[in-house]
Amino acid sequence: MSQPALTSYQGDVAAYWNAEADPVNIRLGEVDGYFHHHYGIGDPAPGVAEAGDDAVIADLHRLESAQANLLLDNLGFAGGPLGPGHRVLDAGCGRGGSSFLAHHRFGCRVDGVSISAKQVNFANEQATQRGVADRVAFHLANMLDTGLPAGEFHSIWNNESTMYVDLYDLFAAHARLLARGGRYVTITGCYNDVYGQIPSKAVSTINAHYECGVHSRRTYFAAMAANRLVPVRVIDLTAATIPYWELRARSSVATGIEEAFLSSYKDGSFQYLLIAADRV
Repeated sequence: MSQPALTSYQGDVAAYWNAEADPVNIRLGEVDGYFHHHYGIGDPAPGVAEAGDDAVIADLHRLESAQANLLLDNLGFAGGPLGPGHRVLDAGCGRGGSSFLAHHRFGCRVDGVSISAKQVNFANEQATQRGVADRVAFHLANMLDTGLPAGEFHSIWNNESTMYVDLYDLFAAHARLLARGGRYVTITGCYNDVYGQIPSKAVSTINAHYECGVHSRRTYFAAMAANRLVPVRVIDLTAATIPYWELRARSSVATGIEEAFLSSYKDGSFQYLLIAADRV
C-alpha cells in the first residue's frame, strides 16, 4: 500500500490521524463495532447522564449513529434509492463506520478513501472480519485525486472531512467521479458568514485542535455551483447537535474541545449543516 502524493499540510494531517488513538472514537465504536469519526445529533436518553459511564458511552454512540443514518437517508441516484447495483464513495472514511452502515442498508458496493494508513488498515480488517471485503474496500488515497474511475459512482459523501481540503478542488474531484444524476451529501461544521468574515475565536480553537481549516457556509455553495453540484436539500442541524456536546462534555471521553463547540454553536458563529446536492 503506497502513500499517495500529499502536500506538506496533508502529510501533517495524515501523521495526526496515524498517531490518533482518541478514546472518544475507539471506546464508542466498541459498543457495536461501528467506528465513527464524527459527532452526534438528537436528544440523549432520559436520565442517561446519571446512569453511569457505560450508559453515557452507549448513548453517545447511538447519537453518532443517528447522525450517520441521517446522512444515508439523503443518499440516492437520479431521484431513487440506492441498491446492490450501485457504487458509492466514502470520502475521508476514517475507520469505516459509515461505509459499513451504507453497505448493510443498501447492499451497494462501497469504496472508502483516507490518507491515514492506520485508518485504512483498520477499516479493511473490519471488512474482512465482517465478510464483506469483496463489496467494501478502503484505499490509502487522497480524496482530491483518488485514482478511482470517473463517472462510476452513484453517491459520494463527506462526513466531517471537508475541512481538510480546498472545497473547489474537492467538488471538482467529486463531480468527475459522480455519474450524471448522482447524489453528493456532506454533514459539516462551517463558520457562519452572518457572524463575520473570519472564524470566531472558538472556531479558531477547533481549527487548531484538529489541524483543520473550517470553511465558511457560503464557500460550500459557491464551490458546488462551480462544479455542477446543485443543492436539493439543506438541513441546519446546529440545535440538534448541542445536546450531544453537552452530554459528551460530562463524559469520561471528553477531550477539552467540547466548550469551543458549545460556545460557537450557541453564539451563532458556527453551524452544523447537512447539504445534499445532485450532479447535473
